[in-house]
Amino acid sequence: MNPLVKQAAEHWRHVAPLLAMPATDAEYRRLVEQMDEVLALAGEDENHPLALLASRMGDLIEAYDEAHRPMPPVAGAEALRFIMQERGLGQGEVPEVGPQSVVSEILSGKRRINLRQARALSARFGFPAGVFLGL
Repeated sequence: MNPLVKQAAEHWRHVAPLLAMPATDAEYRRLVEQMDEVLALAGEDENHPLALLASRMGDLIEAYDEAHRPMPPVAGAEALRFIMQERGLGQGEVPEVGPQSVVSEILSGKRRINLRQARALSARFGFPAGVFLGL
């Protein structure tokens, strides 16, 4: 047996739940939490060994969102506000944007979401970065 396949088979029971399509809101929330942990380990390093796993988990989250939580036709700060409300997040719970004061300025329209923030929000929530940029 190929050594890579052998290693995958030995560890699959630990990895498989991270790659399973959520069927319930509870499974969805668990997958989001797990993806947040993977992203915390991988950071913004696209070459990190866990980056591909985070991407696949994001695909599953996005598919669940599209099927069960369709995004209303909003963009930019309104999209962020909707996601925060949907997930019960406070302004201090989206560190991808910055400190609470920055989140507040964005939500009040005093500041726009920048490209770095949009990419980070995209990675966390599984929506295209353009949604947060108003594209």
